[in-house]
Amino acid sequence: METEPLDRAMRLLEQANAGLDAQRCSRVEAERLLRFYSRIERLAAFGKAAVSARLGNPTELARVSGTSVGAARKTIETGRRFGADPRLAEAARCGEVSLDQAALIARTTAVAPESMDDLLSVARNESFHVLEDRARAVRLQAEDRSTLGDRQHQARRLRHWVGEMGMVCIEAALEPHIGAPIVHRLDREARRIARRAPGDEPFERCLADALPAIATGSDGPRGRTEMVVLVSHEITQRGWRDVRDGEHCKIPGIGPIDPRVAHSIAGDAFLNALFFDGEDLRHFTRWTRNLPPPVRIALQLGDPPDFDGPRCIDCGNRFHLEVDHLQALADGGATSVANTGGRCLPCHRNKTAADTRAALLRRPTNPHRPGTLQTRQPQPRAP
Repeated sequence: METEPLDRAMRLLEQANAGLDAQRCSRVEAERLLRFYSRIERLAAFGKAAVSARLGNPTELARVSGTSVGAARKTIETGRRFGADPRLAEAARCGEVSLDQAALIARTTAVAPESMDDLLSVARNESFHVLEDRARAVRLQAEDRSTLGDRQHQARRLRHWVGEMGMVCIEAALEPHIGAPIVHRLDREARRIARRAPGDEPFERCLADALPAIATGSDGPRGRTEMVVLVSHEITQRGWRDVRDGEHCKIPGIGPIDPRVAHSIAGDAFLNALFFDGEDLRHFTRWTRNLPPPVRIALQLGDPPDFDGPRCIDCGNRFHLEVDHLQALADGGATSVANTGGRCLPCHRNKTAADTRAALLRRPTNPHRPGTLQTRQPQPRAP
């Protein structure tokens, strides 16, 4: 392969960088340049992965590329997978998918080859965390459900170490029925803290402040957390032994759990039953700010028939969600599933700010004539 095209491309990119003054760019121009740089990065990543796979030396790759050895190993493994699937290699060669997207797709299609076209479509059109959710759902669907609970139990782990600035770092992998209540409780306490925090305070800091509160029990009555487990009625009738095609035994938004675990949870819980051909929770409406239990549970389940948990309706994020009225209560919006949705904290703040600006623009000034704009009335002239 000739290197002249690469030399020319590098020189042109160096010239472009030399003339780049990001502070003077308009927002539209910055977005256009970002798309160019992202495409260039993807094209270069394919070549790096393909060549690295040929060399197979993660230490050398880490030194040359300035990354960690662990990241270098992932790059080499992804490059090797390009040779096993021409469709994935072609998408990466053309810059349609990034190296991270390609690695995720390759891991998933190794257990579910038929998912390639669907995952490539998601990668081209959706954000990375949407692709992560889809790939995880595909892998879990391909899992041997009869042994999933045992393997989840064997995979549990937690480690802690002292990191930068002497900070204590914690990393854990917990079984769904253990981790979900902890995460829900953390999120709830963090949202309470975030409401009192400055507007630009990252939610991760609020989560860090919430952890000691729930660890010490100082969050008080708020420490009681409800967890929704969705179990098909047929599973209970078979003695909570197995899950068959078309049935559910999972925590919505988290993933499947062993029916035996669900059975143990059911023995010490208040149960909510959802019947598909019974009351349609999505028609339940109330004009109050508080969420009625049917609406709250329906939102936690997500949309049927998958019941895969809620997402941010703006960015697709799954975590740190707040319930938002799509049409504000002040404008006559009802507290119903049709008029409520999950929004992550940044998207919720952006939507609230936009609603406030819109309300100011249409605010009436004549209390006797709602909906009229403020006008200055002409003053009578003195005789």
